[in-house]
Amino acid sequence: MHAWPASEVPALPGRGRDLRIHDTATGGLVTLTPGPVARIYVCGITPYDATHLGHAATYNAFDLVQRVWLDTKRQVHYVQNVTDVDDPLLERAERDGVDYTSLAEREIELFRTDMTALRMLPPREFVGAVEAIPRIVPLVERLLEGGSAYELEGDVYFSVDADPHFGEVSGYDAATMRQLSAERGGDPERPGKKNPLDPMLWMAARPGEPDWDGGPLGRGRPGWHIECVAIALDHLGMGFDVQGGGSDLAFPHHEMGASHAQCLTREHPFARSYVHAGMVGLDGEKMSKSRGNLVFVSRLREQGVDPGAIRLALLAHHYRGDWEYTTAVLDEAVARLARWRAAVARPEGPEADTLLRQVRDALADDLNAPAALAAVDGWAALQEREGGRDTGAPGLVSRTVDALLGVAL
Repeated sequence: MHAWPASEVPALPGRGRDLRIHDTATGGLVTLTPGPVARIYVCGITPYDATHLGHAATYNAFDLVQRVWLDTKRQVHYVQNVTDVDDPLLERAERDGVDYTSLAEREIELFRTDMTALRMLPPREFVGAVEAIPRIVPLVERLLEGGSAYELEGDVYFSVDADPHFGEVSGYDAATMRQLSAERGGDPERPGKKNPLDPMLWMAARPGEPDWDGGPLGRGRPGWHIECVAIALDHLGMGFDVQGGGSDLAFPHHEMGASHAQCLTREHPFARSYVHAGMVGLDGEKMSKSRGNLVFVSRLREQGVDPGAIRLALLAHHYRGDWEYTTAVLDEAVARLARWRAAVARPEGPEADTLLRQVRDALADDLNAPAALAAVDGWAALQEREGGRDTGAPGLVSRTVDALLGVAL
């Protein structure tokens, strides 16, 4: 599966600072010190309704991570999956009377278009769950052989009790885990499971649903968590730098994935840090497909909204915080983009070396994008009020905003 084209990232003088970021597993800030190649895995979409602002906010956060790393003169190995077979996709296709593969292809292409418009840096590998099945099946077999998995009426489940580190990613207690499992695709009430929290690794074929040859596992399809594990291990290996996604993925998805990988490899940890973005709300509730309260990037673009303004609306909120989308948020972003473009359009301006340092410092401090925006606002206000004589300043500001914030001025 191919990703989307990369926009050019301008080179900046000097180099940025190492990133301090909040790690869900430890509950505090950690300084990321990757090697020459920083490795990141970000969980992708289930392609039945893409791309709403909640998606965009999450991918914007991890785009900033990449940009900070690139500014430290590292390379970035970024991997993202697409869950192109799953219950929500099948249910939406049945509801709409369309083939699920056609629905997935349409929404994946829309997602690519939205990511291109928003100037999100693409992953090196963009891998669908279906194309990963040949990698998944052997992993399930290994978990069975090692005693970390078991069969139940033809299905294969992972035993969470097999991993001594289970629970370290989210830090939730058993009651909270059980509640979230029921809400987020698990089946804690199924009789016969060794532990109510045990997730499915391989679902035996069901009538009317797609299935694949699982060899000794029989025909069926993979569970949600093992999909990402197979892709991450194949392309990044154990101990990669950041596992990322929305805050609703901390449990069960990232918790289960870590345990799968740790039982497979007998190594710990799966990822060195777990970074989660907050939720975007609308009308007082989390923006989600199940509620239908979505604001789509593509529709905003169809209405003539500049993608740069959409991105600035996202950047105006700290990535870890939950926030509420309103038209006022977008109006403010449109106005900010206009002010910045007017400021850099002048042939001269106030010196901008200080601004570059401020933006770098803000982003290195747990991706504090609002502080970075405030710094650019300050330079633009000074330009409007007093101007300046530095002929290189407008260009440096433009390159800074482009390289570090992903907004083209």
